[in-house]
Order: sequence, then structure tokens, then C-alpha cells
Amino acid sequence: MRPFANLARVAGRGAFAAPLLILGASALLAAVLLPRDEVSAETVAARPAILDAFRWPMPAWMPTPPVPDDITMTPELVDLGRHIFYDVRLSVDGRTACVSCHQQELAFSDGRPVGVGAHGTVGHRNSPSLANVGYMPTLTWANPHFTTLEFQALVPLFGTEPVEMGMAGQEEALFTRLAADPYYAEAFPAAFPDRPAPDLYTITRALGAFQRTLISLNSPYDRATYYGEADAMSDAARRGQALFFDHRLECYHCHTGALFSDNLQTARTPFPENAFHNTGLYNIGGTGAYPAGGLGLYEFTGVPSDMGRFRTPGLRNVAVTAPYMHDGSIATLEEVIRHYAAGGRTIADGPHAGAGHENPYRDSLIVGFEISDAEIADLTAFLESLTDQDFLTDPAFADPWPDGHPANANRVMPLN
Repeated sequence: MRPFANLARVAGRGAFAAPLLILGASALLAAVLLPRDEVSAETVAARPAILDAFRWPMPAWMPTPPVPDDITMTPELVDLGRHIFYDVRLSVDGRTACVSCHQQELAFSDGRPVGVGAHGTVGHRNSPSLANVGYMPTLTWANPHFTTLEFQALVPLFGTEPVEMGMAGQEEALFTRLAADPYYAEAFPAAFPDRPAPDLYTITRALGAFQRTLISLNSPYDRATYYGEADAMSDAARRGQALFFDHRLECYHCHTGALFSDNLQTARTPFPENAFHNTGLYNIGGTGAYPAGGLGLYEFTGVPSDMGRFRTPGLRNVAVTAPYMHDGSIATLEEVIRHYAAGGRTIADGPHAGAGHENPYRDSLIVGFEISDAEIADLTAFLESLTDQDFLTDPAFADPWPDGHPANANRVMPLN
């Protein structure tokens, strides 16, 4: 039986069947994603005391990310998730781990136009940065149905279109493989005293817990803005900041708030803020069309005006996450700025030819603007000031396995 063989269709290629798939699989998902028993009153009552033992890696001015009711953040749970994140034994080829597409030095992106999975399978989307991913109310470029890290983790593990980890139909082999490791033999019981063995519930909960700690809020911009370090930002970056928040460029309307995105949910917000935009990246044949495999929100709604609409990424650490856009088709920040200045990208010839600024579904805020080369350099300097070097080098987020361990001995990495 391959219970997750069709899950990738929910992730990106299933078009209008996605909502039906989710509803039809509700019983299966309940068995996989929910605890065997309801969360007890005793557990809920004990949670504040337990949370006192876990310290979020973040400043006091920022609310914490939301945490599902059935999860208690503990150091043991986060450490388990970090080990799983870096472990190639989660993949069918024994060479691919979560880190293969999400590397710390690149703000947990991978530097490639699109992700590459097990056995070298090429994906359809640029691997997004995981910085502050716990605050994102939707967790892929365009799928509105993936709203928790635990649910989303099933896609790279078991999806087939495209293959990422390639473990569809091999769930029991995965559990057996992890249970045999001495670290996991102690770590799973420590993190889940009432459910001490590896299974889909414990694996996805641990991964989600680790990813929620990937909080990046200590860039030069933060130090200048929130901590009064006047010299943290260069003069060029300050000029770029003024441009970024100027009505002439309109950057801040979509890239807003603490994460520089109009997608946000914290533990304090009463509802999630979700937004998807068509930036005029394509306009194939003048029809508004986007390339197959990258149709945006339209793949899930079938609404023509949703063609080419993608979630707004946050801009923190954006200088280290090139290439850009949902398909990695723009190489540099300067090119991204020129794309927006033109009100959309024009592709002169080839199968994707078309004038993006004439896309009938282009967002109304993408109208173009005049900008000088000097202003582009200043705006780029501001975007570079959003780089959090501490986040990129923090040992708490690094590979915990010793070199040569079966968890990492055969790992394939783009930077190698």
C-alpha cells in the first residue's frame, strides 16, 4: 500500500483535485497527523511549566510563532528534529536529507534555481528559505492547503511529483531504520515519553519543532532599528531603506512587517495573514499564461485570475538566497529590482515569450517605476543589511551528526 503516493498532487501538480484529495484523505491524515488520544487536560495544564524550560531564540519584541495544541516545545523535541533534518536515512537513495535543499549558510535555501531530490530528480520550484518559516501561515509557494509544518513535511518525504525523499510506500522501513540508531533509541522516548517509537506523528512533530526555532531577527537592520546601533547600517543601506519604504517603489506594500512579507501568523494574531501575487514574471503569448508546472494559485483554485499568483517570500537574508522567484529564473537582486521597475519581465523569444507588464492578471501594485543605477545599488545595500550572520552560523542550527556517521556519510550537497 502506498498511502502517500498521491500526496504530491496536493503539493503542486494536482490542479483542481487538490481540495478533494485533502477531504477524501481526512481519515488517513487523522490517523497519521493527530495523536492517538486527545490531548489530556493534565497535559494542557502542565504546558506552561514545561514551556518555561524551552527558550525561544528570539528578541522580546517579537511574538513567538504559533505552536499546534498537541505539541509542547522542549529542548529534547527540538534536538530530535535537528538530527532528523540532517539525516539522509529519510531518503530512498540514502544521499538526500532535508538539508540537501535547505542549507544553513544560505539561510536554509540551496542556491539552485529549483530543488533536486533523490536520485537527482529535478523539481519544479525554487527551494525557499526556512528562516522564520514557523511564522508562515502557508508553507509552499502556491499551495494554500499546507498550513502546518507537520502536514507539509509529508510532501518531501512521500511525494512523487516530483520525488524529493522518495519514501512513498516505505514508511515501515523508515521507522525501522531510525529505531535501530542508538541516538534515536534514546531521543524518541525523551521527546515523546508516551509514544517512544519513530512513526509519522513523532517524526513530523520533531521536524516541525526544529523548524520553528529557525528564527532570524538579528541583522544590521534590526540592530540599527531596534537596538540603537547607529553604525550597524551603511549610508548606502539607509538610503536604500528610504527607497524601499517610498511610495514610488511600493516595495513595502507586499514586503511588510517584521518578516518583510504580507504573510504572517504569530502566537498572538487572531487569524493568519495570507497573500499571493502575480508579479508579471511571465505572459506567454500575451494570454497571461505561466509555464506548465508553475501556474501558481490557479493550480488549486481553477480561477483564471489566480494564474501566476505566488506567496510573497520574506526578505530576511535575501542576499544569500539567490536565485530568485518561484522558479529561480532571476539570478541577482539587481535583476529582481529591474524586473519590478519594468512592471514585469519581457521575454523576447522562445516558448515563454511575452511581455510581463501586459499580463492581464498582474497585481495592481506592480506598475513599474523609474530608478537610477545608483538607487539600485542603494536598494541592494538595504536588502543586504537584512542578512543575519549569526543565524547563518549559529551552532544550534548546524549538523549535529559527527562526520562519517551513517546519517551524513553519503550526503549530496549542492555546495560540495
